[in-house]
This record gives sequence, C-alpha cells and structure tokens, in this order.
Amino acid sequence: MRIDFARLWPMLFPASMALVIAAQWGWPLAGASRPVRVFAPPAERWLSGHRGVDLPAVTGQEVLAAGEGVVTVARRVAGRGVVTVTHANGLRTTYLPVDALVTEGRRVRAGEVLGTVGGAEGHCPATCLHWGLVSGELYLDPLLLLGLGQVRLLPLPED
Repeated sequence: MRIDFARLWPMLFPASMALVIAAQWGWPLAGASRPVRVFAPPAERWLSGHRGVDLPAVTGQEVLAAGEGVVTVARRVAGRGVVTVTHANGLRTTYLPVDALVTEGRRVRAGEVLGTVGGAEGHCPATCLHWGLVSGELYLDPLLLLGLGQVRLLPLPED
C-alpha cells in the first residue's frame, strides 16, 4: 500500500496547526513532568477516552500558559475550575482543575501564571493537572506541542 504523505499531512496537521512548529511552547507546570496518565483518544468522538494528559501536581501549585494566546474560559465547568487559552493558530489548550487567577479575554504569554491547581476532584487518584489540546473539534495529545506526543494516523479519504 502506497501512502501519499502530501495528501495525508493536511489531515494530520490542519492549517490551524501550521504555526505549531514556529510557536514557543512550554510545560504547564514548572519543570518537565512525566504524565501519570497519557493521552488515549476514543475510537469514535462520542465514546469515552482520555482526551489529554494528567501531570502530577500539588494543590496550590502554579499553572502556566503553555503558549501565548487569549484566555477564553476561566470559570467552573461541571463543578471543576477550567482555564482554556486560545492561540493565534486556532489551537486551544485546556487546564483543569484550576483556580483561575486570570479573566476571560486576557492575553497571556507562554509561561505566565493562569492560576493554581485545585484540589483532587475525582479525576486522578492523587492531585493532578489535566492538560488538553484541541484543534477545531479534534482532541490532540498536548505533548505534541513539546515534540513528545504520539501522532495518530488517519485513513486517507476515498477519491
């Protein structure tokens, strides 16, 4: 089977991701961290799965913006503190549970404090930060921003 990477590349990395390589990205917690739970997307969008990575954290630890952008969510959602940053390339990074120190509409730089890790709220056996990455409606491994994630190959569309 011949793989046409010229056609496959835009499906794997849509135009909104074109700037990922040029952008500056960093860890959302001080220092590099080994995830306690990795990205495990579901086979179908509506099925359950793990749409991000869980990083070990301590309640009250500072949560940092992984990249420059605008805070588009900084509130409680389904009982948990959530912060979302929308980046110029259309990507969105998500962080939870977070007690936000920023407000919606605020522009942030990579490494700027967004808030602090909230208490253990049932997502992890111990306190953690769930860090996500979204392009449009597609969830991606946020470790891709750091050159560490796994690329998921999709089938080529029928001609």
